[in-house]
Amino acid sequence: MSLPLPLAGRKLLLGVCGSIAAYKAAELLRLLKTAGADVQPIMTPGATRFISPLTLGTLSGRDVPIEIFPDTPAMGWTRHVELGLWADLFVIAPATADTIAKLAQGRCDSMLTATALSARCPILVCPAMDHDMFLHPATRANLATLATYGYRIMPPEHGPLASGLVGQGRLPEPGHILERVVLELGASDAPTLAGRRVLVTAGPTREAIDPVRFISNHATGTMGYALAAAAAAAGAEVTLVSGPTNLTPPAGVTTLYAESAEDMTQAVFSHADADIVIMAAAVADYTPAEPSTTKVKKQEEDLTLVFKRTTDILATLGAQKMDGQILVGFALETDHGEAHAVDKLRRKNLDWIVLNDMTEPGAGFGTQTNKVTLLARDGRRVDLPLMSKPEVAAAILVHIA
Repeated sequence: MSLPLPLAGRKLLLGVCGSIAAYKAAELLRLLKTAGADVQPIMTPGATRFISPLTLGTLSGRDVPIEIFPDTPAMGWTRHVELGLWADLFVIAPATADTIAKLAQGRCDSMLTATALSARCPILVCPAMDHDMFLHPATRANLATLATYGYRIMPPEHGPLASGLVGQGRLPEPGHILERVVLELGASDAPTLAGRRVLVTAGPTREAIDPVRFISNHATGTMGYALAAAAAAAGAEVTLVSGPTNLTPPAGVTTLYAESAEDMTQAVFSHADADIVIMAAAVADYTPAEPSTTKVKKQEEDLTLVFKRTTDILATLGAQKMDGQILVGFALETDHGEAHAVDKLRRKNLDWIVLNDMTEPGAGFGTQTNKVTLLARDGRRVDLPLMSKPEVAAAILVHIA
């Protein structure tokens, strides 16, 4: 017996902008069609410099509108209204800095931007541009504005860029976008996070031995940052408490920085009245009892350090949890993972725990992907496949929201 297609009966708009990444739109369109979707491409004039409308039209079996005032009378100038009412989801991939700016300003100089203004369906924006363009304050402000409008933002991936640089700005791979589309449409009946306050922690902490040295772990903060970005894209008011990372704060998120476990404790408890608290940070369990105020010099004998326990932030939050508050923890394990995670879930009074087995290929620290199991207080269990961390973040929010 054949399995049902994940997007069977779904109507999608695929907006393509003028980026070198436009070549990926053909593969994305093919994947969406294979998953059962009816796909209507829309292109900006600049996109036609990188991929032919004939290509997308042939793959979709539809004509490809570009201009608001088309040369063909049959493609009327009010078609943006029709398309905006027709679709279940509007995916803009790639979305250039220019188009993002136009959407943020409410401009409509092409069929794509006019349709975005008319659409009653959710809009998923997948930015693609050079690293410095993505980090520019104007781009970040525009993305934050779109988030306040209710747009979903799928952060670009890190890697080699067309400019020759390496950084964040790559359009997510078509398979990753497909996964996000399936999640978005699967979550169409899920409650919005608009008006909700979400607190997320991310990254490692550093525990000082002396002014030069510290003890830390391999956490990069990628998962926590993805969760903060996904919560903001869902309309939440998000505060991110971040340990030391090399990551750029997500658009539309208030970011606080914490160096040590004590710093993170203070930052978290100053925002502990959030509606949803997601503790994704890898907080040190122990810290040097008496860090030296001067550099410890090398000597002939071995060095012995005495450690003391740090505050168990998650357990303390669980002990004083407010009515209606959702508390989510993470458990990174190497053995007996589910048993340890369930014990932590109950002992710390959590609503959900995300079990991350770092022995799984593609999971754990320092990867762009993750494979997790969600365990709920009421016994529910959700096993997620290996996905990019932004997709994992979106899936986690779908279930806990």
